[in-house]
Amino acid sequence: MAKVTKKQKEANAKVDKNKAYSLNEASALVKEITNVNFDASVDLAVRLNVDPRKANQMVRGVVTLPHGTGKDVKVLALVTPDKEAEAKEAGADFVGLDEYLDKIKGGWTDVDVIITMPSVMGKLGPLGRVLGPRGLMPNPKTGTVTMDVAKAVSDVKAGKIDFKVDKTGIVHAAIGKSSFDAEKIAGNAKELLTTLVKLKPQTAKGVYIKSIYISSTMSPGVEIDAKNFAG
Repeated sequence: MAKVTKKQKEANAKVDKNKAYSLNEASALVKEITNVNFDASVDLAVRLNVDPRKANQMVRGVVTLPHGTGKDVKVLALVTPDKEAEAKEAGADFVGLDEYLDKIKGGWTDVDVIITMPSVMGKLGPLGRVLGPRGLMPNPKTGTVTMDVAKAVSDVKAGKIDFKVDKTGIVHAAIGKSSFDAEKIAGNAKELLTTLVKLKPQTAKGVYIKSIYISSTMSPGVEIDAKNFAG
């Protein structure tokens, strides 16, 4: 059994395990209990009352976090030559096509998001075994397969993220950094939660959001009141 450090004990002592906090309270508390010597990621875990095995209860979507992710997202734009200039101007870190397809075939995946065009998707199909497990395969539903490459790149750089419920019914998403003000953490969390509510499947019965927890890297989880996360 892993030994609990003094800092971890102090953090655990500040969290009331029997309380569901308001979103604002939880956002402030997660900053207070974060005591690592780097800018920790702040994550939200939302348990939904859905059955992901059923296609009509698969919850996935995109959201633009109003205060960004705090992360420098590396974007690869796989585009034809006529789209290269706009992709570069929009801020893509890597721009090209065949040379990057060859690199990916060789195992290179040092990017966070890949954006491409509908006409290029046929070339990406054979790379599914490399890109799929890493969550890098572009998808029209998340806006990463589009003719408006510049907007897609700009959106991702500004804080657009995609999310998908996992097989246990939980949506995990990084919503910022511990260096953010508590108000910005709360604002990003609220935006994601509001988006999730809008995506409730019609076939989902009963209470849709069962629980919400916010945590930072190596911190204990703080429960947010799932019935009233407005503030």
